[in-house]
Amino acid sequence: MSWRIMVDRDLCQGHGVCESEAPGEFKVSKAGVLTILREAPLAGGRAAVDAAVKYCPTHALTIVEDDT
Repeated sequence: MSWRIMVDRDLCQGHGVCESEAPGEFKVSKAGVLTILREAPLAGGRAAVDAAVKYCPTHALTIVEDDT
């Protein structure tokens, strides 16, 4: 089963917690704009992404499980 990261741009405020938790998956610009570096990260990055989702102060991140 594969998975991917989604961000709700209306909720994201660019705090950068996601980048702190998973710097290989997220980048937040100085202007507070979030970039997901890999929408479908490698399996080894799941724990860090889970932490980023959990600790996002605005709950803007979601992990979507794909049934493919």
